[in-house]
Amino acid sequence: MAADQKDTTVTEESTQQETVATKAKPAAASKKLCAEELIREFESAQQKNDLPEIYVGDTVRVGVRISEGNRERVQPYEGVVISKRHGGMNQTITVRRIFQGIGVERVFMVHSPQVANIKVERRGKVRRAKLFYLRERVGKATRVKQRFDR
Repeated sequence: MAADQKDTTVTEESTQQETVATKAKPAAASKKLCAEELIREFESAQQKNDLPEIYVGDTVRVGVRISEGNRERVQPYEGVVISKRHGGMNQTITVRRIFQGIGVERVFMVHSPQVANIKVERRGKVRRAKLFYLRERVGKATRVKQRFDR
């Protein structure tokens, strides 16, 4: 009987050591995330979910946060989207408008905290991915036809 007790204690100790070893392995694996997963997780947390579908040629109104002293306000910037670049977290749109007879373009990072909101005013009917040809146009020639199916 004494030998049996020793045998059982040895097996109990070895099983305890095995369980400790198996518990340590998954915990270490869950703590150690690869860099790509961390970046992907962080970017998904920072992205905005309430954005409308924006296409090149659309007339959009972008609400830009401006801080003046200790005050913060949202200033609208309305124009035609002439370019879309990148994707995901780094997605940008270039918006062109005519201000006092001069063409002004601004590039907005869509997921930036400086962009309060984006609203599509009207859809544009275009056949190009980039509308840089609008830079040479003046007056009524800069108009983009309206699209009603989107």
